[in-house]
Amino acid sequence: MRDRVCLVHYHEIGLKGKNRNRFERILMDNLKAALAAFSLEAIERISGHILLSFTDESEPEAALPIIAKVPGVARVSLAFRCERSHEAYAAAAIEALQEFGAFTSFKVSAKRSNTDYAIPSIDMNRQVGEVLCNAFPNKLVKMHKPDATVHVHVVQGKAFVYAKSERGVGGLPQGSAGKVVTLLSSGIDSPVATWMMARRGAIPVPVHFSGRPQTSDESEYLVRDIVEALAPAIQIGRVYVIPFGDAQREISLVCPGSLRVIMYRRIMYAVAERIARLEGARALVTGESLGQVASQTLENIAAVDEMASIPVLRPLIGSDKQEIIDRAHQIGTYELSCQTAPDCCTLFMPRRPETHARLQAVHEAWNQFDHEAMIEDLVARAEHSDFFAPVYRPPREA
Repeated sequence: MRDRVCLVHYHEIGLKGKNRNRFERILMDNLKAALAAFSLEAIERISGHILLSFTDESEPEAALPIIAKVPGVARVSLAFRCERSHEAYAAAAIEALQEFGAFTSFKVSAKRSNTDYAIPSIDMNRQVGEVLCNAFPNKLVKMHKPDATVHVHVVQGKAFVYAKSERGVGGLPQGSAGKVVTLLSSGIDSPVATWMMARRGAIPVPVHFSGRPQTSDESEYLVRDIVEALAPAIQIGRVYVIPFGDAQREISLVCPGSLRVIMYRRIMYAVAERIARLEGARALVTGESLGQVASQTLENIAAVDEMASIPVLRPLIGSDKQEIIDRAHQIGTYELSCQTAPDCCTLFMPRRPETHARLQAVHEAWNQFDHEAMIEDLVARAEHSDFFAPVYRPPREA
């Protein structure tokens, strides 16, 4: 008798030494959350892997691509679990190779995790290889870089056999690195930056600055769609929306046109940091790429960073636009981000924004309006929407 299971392989977690158990537990919790819509029967650690079994045998294959998108998963394999007899795992090996797809060459990689099983790994390789050669007489055995590899892993009283695998996103499980507040627009860059921080174990808490009431709320709906596109593998539990249009209008009336964008961003950072304090987040995250637009020169970045007393992380700082677009395609947000929606990024924009701002001029413009009152008002008018995300814990004050 054999059943279908998913075997999760990880890499970076395995290097965590004495903290490895903690990272494994977090990953297991995140896998449960990502597979909430499936009939997950059990999830357990087994010899350097995480084993997922289902009550419905049709579900492991459907779950495979979702599991692969969960941060911390290096690879996920669709496996047969069977008795550890030669007849059982050899028959499973034939079926595993049949479902692999097109191939011209293959090899067998067999191992046992302890010596309570009498047959050595090298003999298992020979046994299974002979059976597969008879079953697939027109296929070549190739020890280096074959098209398909049939794995036979004997562990804890069972044999696990698989050939079909999917590469995961890698990284660390969400919740292992704490909270960060991300400045999330409906554009291409910031969703990618948010995903990249989640992949490094962070719990993103997005803050979206809407052009409302000077523009419609379309960008807010796009941001919700982006959050839902990242789910269930990426957990985002809360999104804050700041109606920023009136503040931008006030700034545009009193500040030099060339410095408006810097003033907007200084206000955004100040508001985002207040929310970070409320959430217990330890850093801000933006989707900036060095030199991509006027506000992203070194001088302008420095002028805006003055507003933050916590680290400002820029995971895309060294990426070019095509690299960011490619990643947006990979994570499923590109098409959403290409939809046109008026937001604060295009509101009251100057014709010639300053690209190399001098701090003295920035400070003079900053003092031309009551920025403290504006920041307090925007924080007080912040709205939030909650999503299913067990990894997220709302602040006690909320």
